[in-house]
Amino acid sequence: MNARALLCSPNLHSLYTSNRPPEKPTSSRSLRNLKPAPNSLRVWIYSRNRSGVFRVLVRSSDKRESSNSYYVDRDGVNRTNDVVSDSPSSVVPWWEEFPKRWVIVLLCFSAFLLCNMDRVNMSIAILPMSAEYGWNPATVGLIQSSFFWGYLLTQIAGGIWADTVGGKRVLGFGVIWWSIATILTPVAAKLGLPYLLVVRAFMGVGEGVAMPAMNNILSKWVPVQERSRSLALVYSGMYLGSVTGLAFSPFLIHQFGWPSVFYSFGSLGTVWLTLWLTKAESSPLEDPTLLPEERKLIADNCASKEPVKSIPWRLILSKPPVWALISCHFCHNWGTFILLTWMPTYYHQVLKFNLMESGLLSVFPWMTMAISANAGGWIADTLVSRGFSVTNVRKIMQTIGFLGPAFFLTQLKHIDSPTMAVVCMACSQGTDAFSQSGLYSNHQDIAPRYSGVLLGLSNTAGVLAGVLGTAATGHILQHGSWDDVFTISVGLYLVGTVVWNLFSTGEKIID
Repeated sequence: MNARALLCSPNLHSLYTSNRPPEKPTSSRSLRNLKPAPNSLRVWIYSRNRSGVFRVLVRSSDKRESSNSYYVDRDGVNRTNDVVSDSPSSVVPWWEEFPKRWVIVLLCFSAFLLCNMDRVNMSIAILPMSAEYGWNPATVGLIQSSFFWGYLLTQIAGGIWADTVGGKRVLGFGVIWWSIATILTPVAAKLGLPYLLVVRAFMGVGEGVAMPAMNNILSKWVPVQERSRSLALVYSGMYLGSVTGLAFSPFLIHQFGWPSVFYSFGSLGTVWLTLWLTKAESSPLEDPTLLPEERKLIADNCASKEPVKSIPWRLILSKPPVWALISCHFCHNWGTFILLTWMPTYYHQVLKFNLMESGLLSVFPWMTMAISANAGGWIADTLVSRGFSVTNVRKIMQTIGFLGPAFFLTQLKHIDSPTMAVVCMACSQGTDAFSQSGLYSNHQDIAPRYSGVLLGLSNTAGVLAGVLGTAATGHILQHGSWDDVFTISVGLYLVGTVVWNLFSTGEKIID
């Protein structure tokens, strides 16, 4: 609202509020000459162009509180409500002062928590399902990889959709779509393998739009100095989703049978959607409840504002840092998705844990990732705020994210103790999580307006790694060993390290 305000508060021990505004001053000198009455608080607002509603909330030293609502028009100020409270406990609720951008971040966090809960439950349920239906390792690998067929299809499409129509609609669609597919999974399994493959692919369609949509939303809501920690928090939702899914799935299967996992987890999506539709907006420009100071902070520190009209594909694909991002995303996801889908089977077959132990022990690496991701985000943002270049910070964090897992996976072949193997897995995943402040933050660095599309491009390569790696692992285990599986992952981590440090940048290269 384009208005002029005068606030006079010589003494707040007794609260009074003027019922009648003074004559409207015609100059800054007459404004300065206005004398407030003793023991009073007065707020005068003069509207120049528009009308609106505002609220004045005042507290005195003796905890008395005055709350006044006003309607402002071109003729002056009319007070509509006046409530005085003598209660010491009458305070502004904390949630009214909580930054709206972090409400958006927490909602995205919870969406990603549901995302991985619905994804990893199959890695536990597949053990009793394969026993019931007589599936061999190759068939299990096919089922696990079928999710990625749909996930692959919607990466770029989800990025384009989010960048053009807004991330709120796209993420809302994705959550409800994959939740329905999760609920239908037991029905499809009973109908036959082809139906199960189709439903798992449909689930991938819904989850495929989540990352591009989230990246688009945060590029508009989160200032650059908070980028690493906000993305780390959102992605840690995925890790905690894995923790939750792996921890609760064995209990649900033991008590109610394997279908209960899909019914219970899938139904949570409707609860999230209700909150999302009422609390979230695609950008600050669309949010009428956003406080002016937060709106200014976001506007001054976010490069991505208006939705894009067209995508400059030739320009995007001509940049070496873009191809570094795409290729490194492939190298990273090969190892990550293998561990995501096959870790309980590794614990069961190699370390000889039972179903309950396999699910519970699979929790520790993902819990380590959740902690490490947030720690890495704070470290990265601190380095940037202290003057380190964004390029150097991204290279440091991603190098840890590549070389850490490579080192710990090479140690597995030399370890005989199941306990040490679990520790090695946890350390591998913990260092992997530093990638959230490396390549996963880089899309918004180099192309903030096209961050959704760019994440769709790079994550397409990452999904291809998931499809190929998950399916290939099933075939490798029929003819080889787990050492062969880990050797391939280590090789790709090393290739990614070299490419990232040679060609990546943290500077904006596409406006």
